[in-house]
Amino acid sequence: MIRLTLRSLRAEALRMLLSALAVVLGVAFVAGTMIFVDGMRDGAYERAGTFDRHTDLGVYATGAELLSPALVDRVRAVDGVVAADGELTNTGGLLGSDGRPVLGFTMLVAIPTEQALRSYDVVAGRLPDRAGEVVLDAPTVAEEGFPLGSEVRVGGSGGAARAYTLVGTVDVAGTVRDVGGPFVGLVGPDALALTGQRGYGRIMVAARPGVSVAAVTERVRAVAGGDATVKSRQRILDEAVEEAVRNADQFRMLLLIFVGVAVVVAGFVIANTFAIVLAQRTRRTALLRLIGATRGQVFRAALLESAVLGLVASALGVLLGVGLAGGMRLLMSHLDVPGTSGLSVTGSTVLTGLLLGTALTVCAALLPAWRGTRIAPVAALTDAAVQPSRSAGRVRLAFGAVLLAVGVAALAGAASAGQLVLVAAGGVLTFFGIVLFGPVLVPALARVFGWPARRVLGATGALAVANTVRNPRRVAATATALVIGIGLVSAFMVGARSTKDGIERSVDAQIGTDFVVSGIGQNLPAALTGELAARPELGVVHEQRHTVVAGVEIRAAHPALVSRTLSEVVAGDATRVGPGQVLVHRELAQARGLRVGSPVTVADRSFQVAAVVTDDTSADAPAGHVIDMSDADFAALFGGQRGFLAEIDPAAGVSVERARDAIETVLGSYPTVNLMDQGAYKKMLTGTVDMLLAFVTALLGLAVVIALVGVANTLSLSVVERTRENAVLRAVGLTRGRMRAVLAVEAVLMALVGAVLGVGLGTGVSASAMALLTRLGGDFHLVLPLGQLGLILGVAVVAALLASVLPARRALSRPVVEALADQ
Repeated sequence: MIRLTLRSLRAEALRMLLSALAVVLGVAFVAGTMIFVDGMRDGAYERAGTFDRHTDLGVYATGAELLSPALVDRVRAVDGVVAADGELTNTGGLLGSDGRPVLGFTMLVAIPTEQALRSYDVVAGRLPDRAGEVVLDAPTVAEEGFPLGSEVRVGGSGGAARAYTLVGTVDVAGTVRDVGGPFVGLVGPDALALTGQRGYGRIMVAARPGVSVAAVTERVRAVAGGDATVKSRQRILDEAVEEAVRNADQFRMLLLIFVGVAVVVAGFVIANTFAIVLAQRTRRTALLRLIGATRGQVFRAALLESAVLGLVASALGVLLGVGLAGGMRLLMSHLDVPGTSGLSVTGSTVLTGLLLGTALTVCAALLPAWRGTRIAPVAALTDAAVQPSRSAGRVRLAFGAVLLAVGVAALAGAASAGQLVLVAAGGVLTFFGIVLFGPVLVPALARVFGWPARRVLGATGALAVANTVRNPRRVAATATALVIGIGLVSAFMVGARSTKDGIERSVDAQIGTDFVVSGIGQNLPAALTGELAARPELGVVHEQRHTVVAGVEIRAAHPALVSRTLSEVVAGDATRVGPGQVLVHRELAQARGLRVGSPVTVADRSFQVAAVVTDDTSADAPAGHVIDMSDADFAALFGGQRGFLAEIDPAAGVSVERARDAIETVLGSYPTVNLMDQGAYKKMLTGTVDMLLAFVTALLGLAVVIALVGVANTLSLSVVERTRENAVLRAVGLTRGRMRAVLAVEAVLMALVGAVLGVGLGTGVSASAMALLTRLGGDFHLVLPLGQLGLILGVAVVAALLASVLPARRALSRPVVEALADQ
């Protein structure tokens, strides 16, 4: 029986090719993900100690507290300490050789001046030893053409850019300080002055050779006090590795979610393939039963065939996975993403891929194999070569209808109930409802979508529609595989478009000026707003600043802009906000009994209520507990509080171009800020959404490809099943072109039904999520990206047409007389 099974598998290798392709793709995704992430983990171990090669112990600040320079001196004076220096990491900005800011996220670091603590790889020159000196990463120096000894201007949150002398270049590629932009290294005092920080994040300590590190650690701990944590070198390395590995593991979990989707789709394709193939062997199986094969032998033979197929396909998938991981690494390196070290192919990865693909194939074949055992030996005496298709059971259809109804109800009621879990549950239940009710739903939709084909192609179209719906379970399984991938893709597309629309409307409501100046990874420098306000070309200059005092959010406001966010002025005049005059929001006014003209105290200073207002913006305090005061009053009370964004309008009679030139003139000294108009600001905020959508679509694209392979597979096996039938049609006059049209329409109908159901499911899930977010206080509405959704349907149709080419060629390749003799 084993030899017969293996011969059968070799004889029908071409039939199983597309099914094996589904397994290969699924396993390749799994293996590629594991190989790539394992490489990231190995790289994390290698990079963990890059900047602590000479550090014996470290003193770390706890919470938001920083370590003062005075503490560095006290630690340096501890008996047994040979060197100690403060270190901080922050963001900054670098002006290029052309005077413009160098693009990219700039990391600014305080580099130890103690030789015993220096762990940087110097490419040229040396590390900074005194104030006024700087080192940059080698790629930035090469791109900008900075020679050693030249003047380099560096900026931070502490003020305008300052000039430093370039004394060396370092190599930080692939380390935690390789963040895709310039690396700037300064001595500690310069770094503190430039960033505006009052202390360091940690103190690096090197023990004197021959001295007990444990004893030194205890002395340093006593000097540091209870407000700091002292860590050993091993603990520093362990925590660095733990953080890097945790990030890699989180990335792997994210990828494995999409891997799971692809594997599930592959399972649908394989199960459908075995159902068709084993149905086509009805007579052969009956003959085996007639000559004495038992049901157990038939069942085990089918499982053996699936296991061999799964093992071979899994092996190919692992090999393809290595190539896929290499491609991912190459892509990441081209995108300058740090942490993409070499690949790591482990035995566990190979074994996982082989076991997963084999188990998936065997599990998918279980039900079709069990059905094959129920073939009676008498079937061998009939002329039927194929087991007649069976309709879905009433219990399955009833259960599917209930699940479908409950899922739709959950999606519709999620917003009213205010439960996010209902959105997820509604989507899952709706999908399983489609799976179980598919034998009724999918053929019905195929008939509806097939109406144009019947009208245009006449009998040819009617024949294609009839062929599509003749086996409801089969066409439902084929379409369902598409529903998963396309449903998720469309859900992300609709959700992303709706989110972007909400962000854009929020910007329109909250930003009422022509220009926006924002900090790059940090707040705006302290002197920037004043310099902009001093320019005569600029009329409105408002830095968005806020703080919370005693449970009340205090916000800086500008009389010309304050009304843009107000939904209602309950009493008074909102434009009167100015020196000594504030706006109090309704909820706070009601809680404290305030009205227009009432005194209100903020930070021990008394103000008068100019108006009681309401708005729809969120607060960092209890709802409505907000006070708006003028920029000048806010600066007087909370001068150290900085904002991330400033709004700017041209002065009266000044053109937008002149105003932009004036702003750029000021910003030339501040490389840590960025100038944008409203459109560019919206694009910046929505860029992350677009990037996430592209990432998700690319990952889910594999699931859609596997599902389309299933369409081609089903069509190809159906051609084999209808060999004699197609020959009869050709004998009575069906032309080769019309035969191709029949198969093309079949493929399009299967793909179109799956795509439409997927788009409908994804849109429903997104609509439910947007309604829930609006109910919870957001401002989101469902926005359909009709162009993108239409593109999904178009791609599905085109892919289906391509999938019909090989089956059509196969159907037409055999002479009519030979095909009529097929049994």
